[in-house]
Amino acid sequence: MIPGGRMNPRQMKQMMKRLGIEQEDLGEVEEVVIRTAEKEYVFRNAAVNAMTAQGQRIWQVIGEPIVRPRQDAARKPEAEKRVEIPDEDVRLVAEKAGVSEEEARKALEACGGEPAEAIIQLMSR
Repeated sequence: MIPGGRMNPRQMKQMMKRLGIEQEDLGEVEEVVIRTAEKEYVFRNAAVNAMTAQGQRIWQVIGEPIVRPRQDAARKPEAEKRVEIPDEDVRLVAEKAGVSEEEARKALEACGGEPAEAIIQLMSR
């Protein structure tokens, strides 16, 4: 709270300028999208302000979001599971663990393509 009661906008701008704070209104913003791992927050016709204080840029979004699940969130784990496994790694794991290349490939896929982990897993059976 500011001592002495309300302050008019001109005085507020002067005080912010003395403190090294700059504020900019971005005007007519059509859409702002914030994506998290599982959701999207979509602000339509939002009021957006950018403030610079102490070298940091602060963004303020004012409006009511539409919250929806991400459409590509279900596909992401599939993409992460698909790891390109080089033939050299398959041969190395098969040789060190004393198993077939097919078993070595399955172990590498289960371990995310990590040869050392696949060897340990195969040898601990």
